[in-house]
This record gives sequence, structure tokens and C-alpha cells, in this order.
Amino acid sequence: VLHAMGMWRPLRDRWLGRQKETLALQAQASDRVGGLVAATKFVRMFLQSAILGIGAYLAIHSEATAGAMIAASIIMGRALAPVELVVAQWKTFLQARSAYERITELLTVLPAEAQRMRLPPPQGHLSVQGIVVVPPGGARPALQNITFAVEPGLTLGIIGPSAAGKSSLVRAVVGVWPLLHGAIRIDGAELSHWNSEQLGQHIGYLPQDVELFSGTVAENISRFQPSPSEETIIAAANMAGVNEMIQSLPAGYNTQIGDGGQSLSGGQRQRIALARALYGMPALVILDEPNASLDSDGEAALLTALQRLKAEKRTVLLITHKTNILSITDKILVLAQGQVQAFGNRDEIFAKLLAPRVATMAPNVAVNG
Repeated sequence: VLHAMGMWRPLRDRWLGRQKETLALQAQASDRVGGLVAATKFVRMFLQSAILGIGAYLAIHSEATAGAMIAASIIMGRALAPVELVVAQWKTFLQARSAYERITELLTVLPAEAQRMRLPPPQGHLSVQGIVVVPPGGARPALQNITFAVEPGLTLGIIGPSAAGKSSLVRAVVGVWPLLHGAIRIDGAELSHWNSEQLGQHIGYLPQDVELFSGTVAENISRFQPSPSEETIIAAANMAGVNEMIQSLPAGYNTQIGDGGQSLSGGQRQRIALARALYGMPALVILDEPNASLDSDGEAALLTALQRLKAEKRTVLLITHKTNILSITDKILVLAQGQVQAFGNRDEIFAKLLAPRVATMAPNVAVNG
């Protein structure tokens, strides 16, 4: 992007400017530390010299011994050494304090998960009850008073304009973003009651921004399980319609894809991520713009996978801007500005959405007729 649109020079100049500012501040801090270290050394040497001078004066007048003079000088040097050491290591202390503050802030935002009892495998019943979600580090809610429920085996289409809160909703459902208010229940148990590692095995999540990890194709599909089932990996790939594409890679399922899947195209990454979401036939599958980078063959494979999930009675949450794939959904949730605008059966919602358009087109049809 930088090279194609000629952005590298102004960004380089901005980076150089900030680097020079940082180096100037570091040099200023080093100068101050050097000055303080020199001052403490001067004070120490001055005091030791003064003690030696006073001790010599007292020794000459037989008011103190030479040993007392030497002892006083040594004690003064040992007493001032820690002060000099603290000044010399003050920069390290500030760095340690800053690191401690960052770790404390991170642990506050992402607290350690408590030990939870394992619950029975979920069947896919999802209930969202009046949730309010604020993005981590944000101040304004991305979602307000969202309420709906999906029975096991149904497919819910989530639609709405950009920045309506669709991706925020699924991030809350999978537990990535915490709730400010309300509850999300899977099979009647609140999301916070589930052991996240256990629940994750029964959830398939395809985010809008696909992230693959350094390793083989098989490892990415199997979610890096220690001893994955080869049959399950191939079944997930077949279900996502990506088996033939994987076999065309240099080493098939053993192909190293590099950091972020850099050796693959955008469509290939998305289809492998879809296979990863379908691995193990999870009870709840959440797909955020799954056809954003797919060609016609990829969309056909996606539609086949959705039909298979429906036949297996799996619950699916589908976010998309393409209305052609909504034909497979059972219910529709319409979001706008972080709030529910409509929720119900697919045909009913489509009828409500199309009614205003039909009403505006009718006069034109009458005039043209």
C-alpha cells in the first residue's frame, strides 16, 4: 500500500521526526542523570575530603587519633555510596515502574479466568438478554439493550449498515468483549459460567479479519490440537469445500503457510479459516462476513457448508451484506446504531424491509402504466 500509493516518503519523514524527538528526550534524560551522578560524586568526594581535613586538624591537636580519622572517612564513603547508586540506577527504576504499571493495566483489562466446573456439551441454544457492550478501552457503548434468542439448529442472519454493531455482537457472544450489562446464555448457562477452553471446542468462529498462524495447513484447521484426528481435519476441509485447493498446495495439508498465512491468497486464507471454524462440527458456528473474499466457487462451497450445518442441527450466526446467501437463514436480526431494529422470521422481516420500497415504487408504476 505504501509503495503503490506513494505514501512511504511522508510516513518515513513522520517516523524520522518522531525518532529524532525520542532521541532528543533520551539524550536530555541521560544528561540529567549524568549531571546528578557527577553532583553526587562531587558531594561524596567533598565530604570525604572535609572529614579527612577535619580529622587531620583534630589529630594534630591531639583531640582525635589517626585511626578515628580513617574510620570516619570510610564510614562517610559507605554511607554515601547507596545514594550515589540510587541516582545512577534511577532510569532503570523508572523503566521498571512503567513496566509494572503496564502489566497491572493489562491484568485489569484481562483478568485471570477463574476455575469453573465443566458443563455438559452445549446443544446450541443461544439467548442474549439486554446486553450492553463497550469496546475495551472505549467510552461509548457499541451495543445497547440487545435481546434475542435462537433455538438449536436454526440459522440467524445478522444484517445492518456499517458500524451497526454486528461484529461487536459476535465478539460479545464468543466472549472476546466483556459485557457491561445483561447476559448471554448458551444452553441456559451464562457465558461467564462456562470454562472458556471447554466451550471453545464447541464454537466455530470465523472473524471478519482472518488470522492464521505459522504452521501447517492441517495444524491451523485442527486449531493446533496436540493429537488431532486426521479424519476430522479432512472432514472439515471437505465441508468447507477446500480439500482440492489444499491438495494443490506444494505439500498438501503439510504445507507451511508462514506467519499470518502470508503464502496464501485472501480467498485461500478465508476458506481455510472456514474449515477451522467447522472443525469438529461445533454446536454454535459464528461467521462474520464469510464470503467477503470468496469467488463464485467459494460462495457455492459456503452455501453447501451452511446447508450441511442446518442438516446437522447446528446453530449458525451469519453476518453478511450479500442478500443472496440470506435465503438459507431461518431468522433475521437487523441492527442499526448498536440497537435492534427488527428480529423475527426471515420472510416476515424481508416483507417489512421491502414494504417501504414497494410503496415508493407504486406511484411511479401507476404513472408509467
